[in-house]
Amino acid sequence: MKHPTSRLLHSYWERLRGARAAPERSEIEPGEIRNLLADSLILEIDMAARSAGLRLAGTRVCALFGRELKGESFAGLWGTEPAADPWRLIEIVAGDTVGVVAGLRGETARGDAIDLELLLLPLRHRGRTQARVLGSLSPIAIPSWLGLHPVESLSATTLRVLTDRPERALEAPAAALGGGIPGGLPRPANDSAPFRRGHLLVHRGGRA
Repeated sequence: MKHPTSRLLHSYWERLRGARAAPERSEIEPGEIRNLLADSLILEIDMAARSAGLRLAGTRVCALFGRELKGESFAGLWGTEPAADPWRLIEIVAGDTVGVVAGLRGETARGDAIDLELLLLPLRHRGRTQARVLGSLSPIAIPSWLGLHPVESLSATTLRVLTDRPERALEAPAAALGGGIPGGLPRPANDSAPFRRGHLLVHRGGRA
């Protein structure tokens, strides 16, 4: 995780969940993460329908896209003709009850580009798993046009699956999301044979 918001939100989530796979949605106290709220989001998951909707989106997340995002679909953030299937990110998080961090590139209609970091973490809701996802979408640098020219499409450049031990996080090509996303991540120096995790071919990451 490169962005401070991602690291702080992940640390807060880890503290809440303790020895469990995921904390309850009701345990999230906005006042405890007030400095992270502008970049934060909560998704409502419907695994049967393969859909995720935005229940909450921070002010800076909404500013990125130039509109209020509450009630919109997560897939809709990626544009009308996305190069990847964003549902695969949700499948990893909700299906395997693990976190993911992805490097994204957003583009406006006039060709402006912005690098972003997306963090997604599983939440339970009223005792049910695969129900909610806590996340953040943070710009690596804030451009002068933020809030004036909305991001209209997203593409993924990197994907990292987080395990119970952050130093053993699993790195996979962003091409695992499908559809013309560059893979070609450097092979870790201590890489062992890759193995399959669900629909992903995963390589063990190097030491942190």
